[in-house]
Amino acid sequence: MLLIMIICLIPICQSCYLSISHGRQQEEIRNLLKKEDKEQTAENKKQTAENFPESKTENNKILNKFQNLYQKNSDLAGWLTIVSTEIDHPVMQCEDDEYYLNHNFYREKDKYGCLYVRKSADLDTPGTNFIIYGHNMRDGSMFGSLDEYRNQKFYQEHKIIEFDTLYEERTYEVMAVFVSAIDESEDFKYYQFYQADTEEEFLDFYENVKEKSLYDTGVTAVFGDTFLTLSTCYGNSDRERFVVVAKRLTGS
Repeated sequence: MLLIMIICLIPICQSCYLSISHGRQQEEIRNLLKKEDKEQTAENKKQTAENFPESKTENNKILNKFQNLYQKNSDLAGWLTIVSTEIDHPVMQCEDDEYYLNHNFYREKDKYGCLYVRKSADLDTPGTNFIIYGHNMRDGSMFGSLDEYRNQKFYQEHKIIEFDTLYEERTYEVMAVFVSAIDESEDFKYYQFYQADTEEEFLDFYENVKEKSLYDTGVTAVFGDTFLTLSTCYGNSDRERFVVVAKRLTGS
């Protein structure tokens, strides 16, 4: 009996260890960001900017606060924060859209992966919609707390989402929350929407997300507005997704 109990406890202990290790690693990365943002003097910033490479397409200067992290991993695309939640993580991007499903910020094999955008997301000349993907982890890490937006009270307390790319700081307001299927039978494929070149394309996305939303947020949008979409697994099916769509606030 004792042997059986020990065998049963092994995977539990392993999961706890991985969870604690992951939490420490994320805190280390956050501290690197905070340290860089807080400690750089005006002179340091000037010197860094003079000696630091421009963006991957040589169009923009990388924000000072990201420069140390970028040097550690040039796949860094930005940072996502929902204040007063566990969601406060770097966002990655590379040629292999599957890579950060099972690799951490330090490019080590890791079941937690990273938050990431697909290679088709243009960080230099932003399109109509950014889609950030992440695992729905049982311990609440990564996008493990995203589905708390099912509760309208939670939404009321967490309306604002901050997504800073390497080149600019942005603020968004949650507009819609819904569950969708990654299935050919699903008429509305939110995960294929990146750019609206016409008002018709814009309205097709906008009207669908508003119609599918679990509740009315009262947030509206017009052609020309841009969005941030957060997507994670949901429920027991590997085909279901929990989705939060937020509209960029003017001036942010």
